[in-house]
Amino acid sequence: MGHDLALLIPEIAVLLTAVGALIAEMLRRPRISLVVAVIGLVVATGLTLRLLGTDTTIFGGSFRIDTLSIWAKLILLPTTVLSMLLARVDVRGSAREGTVYSLLIFSTLGALVLAGAGDTMFLVLGTLLTGLATFALVAYPDTDPATEAAMKFFVFASVTTSIMIFGLSYWFGASGSTLLVDLPGMDTMPLAVILGFVAVVVGLGYKASLVPFHFWAPDAYEGAPLSIAAYLSVVPKIGALFALAQVVRELPLETGWTVVMAGLAVLSMTYGYLAALVQDNVIRLLAYSSIAQSGYFLLGILAVGSSELALPSIILFAAAYVAMNLGAFSVTATTGRTLSDFDGLGRTRPLMGIAMVIFLLSLVGIPPLAGFVGKFMLFAAAIDVQFTWLAVVAIINSVLSLAVYLRVIVPMYRAGESTSAATDPWHGIAVITALAATLIIGFAAQFFLVRAFA
Repeated sequence: MGHDLALLIPEIAVLLTAVGALIAEMLRRPRISLVVAVIGLVVATGLTLRLLGTDTTIFGGSFRIDTLSIWAKLILLPTTVLSMLLARVDVRGSAREGTVYSLLIFSTLGALVLAGAGDTMFLVLGTLLTGLATFALVAYPDTDPATEAAMKFFVFASVTTSIMIFGLSYWFGASGSTLLVDLPGMDTMPLAVILGFVAVVVGLGYKASLVPFHFWAPDAYEGAPLSIAAYLSVVPKIGALFALAQVVRELPLETGWTVVMAGLAVLSMTYGYLAALVQDNVIRLLAYSSIAQSGYFLLGILAVGSSELALPSIILFAAAYVAMNLGAFSVTATTGRTLSDFDGLGRTRPLMGIAMVIFLLSLVGIPPLAGFVGKFMLFAAAIDVQFTWLAVVAIINSVLSLAVYLRVIVPMYRAGESTSAATDPWHGIAVITALAATLIIGFAAQFFLVRAFA
């Protein structure tokens, strides 16, 4: 037990940080709540570094300390810090400011539980923990749009999570165990495997906003504070996708789950970009963009267990996606929610305009930016497992994405004057940090590629 707890210290530190931030809020000390939250997450990130290279399980195999769960912490904990800095602008001086910081950390803890899940019960626990926290975060502004968005989010999540729990009962009944490692023992009961897998895809697919489980996302992003929308687009999504990778690594290939993943990837990429093409609201455009980006993750997930490129590609694209997507939301927070708000931004605020161009071109996958490295690795993983046609579809969708993001870039450099207010220091920190990460990951491409193809 002591050894297990020692390996779980980062998660314990995150939990204590969430509780500490909540206590500070109860004492009406929101600034202290923010300080506790930031320091706690930084410490948890530092504690995670010593686990690099570890590949084991704890608590009887129910939780995994492996490449996916460790890198989930190294990616999502700093991301949550940046999200809190963005949220500081939205909730500063409000009655429940510290509560927001605490809820963000609880939600991140749920995402970490998902990323390390080795047991079906941890899939349920992680889904519920992230869900309960994010429902409240979306509804935080107490406005009609936010309340409506939170209710849609809650109802959709309740249905999909119920379906997942129901489907997981088939796996327990067929294998007599809740451990994911026991799934291969169900090879004589393919129907139970398929029913359980479909239910898991529904439950985790909604959180990752995969098509056709995406309907909540555009409304939730639009109704929530912009900082919360930015958070929703990265942390719960990556937690769910990493959990999906943990599940499929134990599924027999004979069940045909790779074909399901490929179909969902095509639907998510294509529908996401086509829907984004007709959006005039930048938040909804980025929401549909995030749906499309989820489809790219599936190229790596369908290669899990069959290609050595699978896990490096998923992790690298996750790090790139966090940087470029959070950066795009940060610039939007300083500019406005509609395309007309971006008129002349590149002329009146050239540094902010350049940053936005870099983030959007990285989302397309233009070299030498981070998005290119991540997508290149995903394409290589898909080709390595004989899904070349899917890589071709993904490349075509990347071309389509250029048309989507040019709808934002072009107005930034035409005649006009942006009506955006002065950049808040917290927004500036988020933009600079995200920009640095996007460039560093991109320009360090040779290092990642040499390691991947060695």
